[in-house]
Amino acid sequence: MNKVLMYSTGVCPYCTRAEMLLKQRGVTEIEKIRIDLDPEQRDAMMTRTGRRTVPQIYIGDTHVGGFDDLAALDKAGQLMPLLNPATN
Repeated sequence: MNKVLMYSTGVCPYCTRAEMLLKQRGVTEIEKIRIDLDPEQRDAMMTRTGRRTVPQIYIGDTHVGGFDDLAALDKAGQLMPLLNPATN
């Protein structure tokens, strides 16, 4: 399974929803970077993604985007192949 990294904050309902969806799809470990606790990480996220909002989700080296992007990938049947490239 590809590594999942998520930029988030402590009070983000979309971060919680993204985490729930990923866990429903079998993800057991999500590396979370709390940008509300570390302003330098917020700057790094904005530089890396070009976006200011959370969550910002990476699966492997692929920038998925936020929760809406993640849910759209799932609905289109493209999330599982991204999570498990070796099995598809």
